[in-house]
Amino acid sequence: MSANRTSAGKRVTSEKLAHGKIDHLVRDAVFGADDVKESSRRQILESAIQQGIFPASIQGLYEARGKKLYSDLTVPSINIRGITYDVARTVFRAAMQHRVGAFIFEIARSEIGYTGQSPREYAACVLAAGIREGFRGPVFLQGDHFQFSQSRYWSDPERETEAIRGLVREAVNAAFFNIDIDASTLVDIEKPTLDQQQEDNCWVMAEMTRFIRSIEPKGITISVGGEIGEVGKKNSTVEELQAFMSGYLSQLGPGIKGISKISVQTGTTHGGVVLPDGSIAQVEIDFKALKDLSIMTCDDYGMAGAVQHGASTLPEEAFDMFPRVGCAEIHLATGFQNIIYDSPYFPNELRDEINQRLREKYSGEKSKGDTDEQFIYKTRKKAFGDFKKELWDLPGDTAMKIGETLQERFALLFKKLNVINTVDLVNKYVANQYLPKV
Repeated sequence: MSANRTSAGKRVTSEKLAHGKIDHLVRDAVFGADDVKESSRRQILESAIQQGIFPASIQGLYEARGKKLYSDLTVPSINIRGITYDVARTVFRAAMQHRVGAFIFEIARSEIGYTGQSPREYAACVLAAGIREGFRGPVFLQGDHFQFSQSRYWSDPERETEAIRGLVREAVNAAFFNIDIDASTLVDIEKPTLDQQQEDNCWVMAEMTRFIRSIEPKGITISVGGEIGEVGKKNSTVEELQAFMSGYLSQLGPGIKGISKISVQTGTTHGGVVLPDGSIAQVEIDFKALKDLSIMTCDDYGMAGAVQHGASTLPEEAFDMFPRVGCAEIHLATGFQNIIYDSPYFPNELRDEINQRLREKYSGEKSKGDTDEQFIYKTRKKAFGDFKKELWDLPGDTAMKIGETLQERFALLFKKLNVINTVDLVNKYVANQYLPKV
């Protein structure tokens, strides 16, 4: 009996030491001096590989979807804007509890800026979270909304294109093997035909696809996504999809693998529509349009299906519909941010300090007619960068309670999106082809 107790005690001590090491490493990867950051990030990647965690492309899974080898599930793509290590841990815990293999961690071009998270930092936090929770298997890191600025592109097309190329290089070097390019901002609805409206979107998307293929690591096919309708604008149609794909494929040329999915607009906005009291207005998703677009994307072009953005603030009952209509992927962000900031466990003093800083620093961004509640709701995402260390250092009990709420939410979404018990499906179509450069 005593031998068993001693052995168990050693295991517990060893686990605590291991946990302490990874906690220390990831903190250095975020807040250390430059040389310490790079060393810590490298050690995290090495440890992840040793544990059986590998950054991966979801391309194989999406190609199987295009061949109709499976159906009726929607892959959640999760944006983590802050406290990334702790939030990612809750994602992994929920995934492991329900044997979820089909889920993505992503960060958008805009989020990289206002949250102060480079792709390498984001990858280190996610991989460290996987190590900490004992996860094994592929981890899908995605560059979300690598979006072309319309004004910068019209002013200097090559400069803006090179800026996106640089961001893609940085992301791929950080083991992001899933990249969504958004050139839908270049669609000109003033032109007389759909082909002409989508012309610049087609050309830029083809150019970026060729570029991504040219920098792929050996043995890896990066999953590339495109977009035909900017989120928050008018709803997409099958005619627009046809116009885009016709122009895109003709510009892409033969022998180059194209996109695996296409983002569309069906009635949502990023973050939701904020009412004067700070609550979110109910929206109606055009599920018929989403279904029609997903069917055409799959049947006519062999892709996984359509992608839904701006959905995290939808009511719970809406999420059951996405797998039913063939939606391939759904992007989720603001709802998790809201859970953190609106938690009854979030320190009131810190919340007041954040809100006051937002009023002072971003007052020029307040829209005419916005109430204070609307302004705070729209801008508090930026506090993840401005208060990065303070949020990282939330009291242990506070972080634990918020984490429990987040874990419950992730588990609920996994169930509704029908990705429970998808570990074997993912392992069937996603191979470990990653050879780390360390």
